[in-house]
Amino acid sequence: MKIEDKLAVNKYDIDRDSHVRLNEEICHSCADKRCVWVCPAGCFTVLEGKLMFGFEGCLECGSCRIACEKGAVDWTLPGPGFGICYLYG
Repeated sequence: MKIEDKLAVNKYDIDRDSHVRLNEEICHSCADKRCVWVCPAGCFTVLEGKLMFGFEGCLECGSCRIACEKGAVDWTLPGPGFGICYLYG
């Protein structure tokens, strides 16, 4: 089974506010963009040279915060009742 198949069965209660915030100025100057490579859910992508982030599929693992050596990721847990429900995945 591929990881995409496993991710497809996860259930999310998505908040309207993101629990991950990026310092876009720092991200723009980052050549490595390690967050793109470490995020198991694929929440980070590069489109036309710009880093894009979608929190809706976040697994709340914090890998992006750990991988960002420049400190551009402000990561917290989603609000009460929101986020991933691991029981379904």
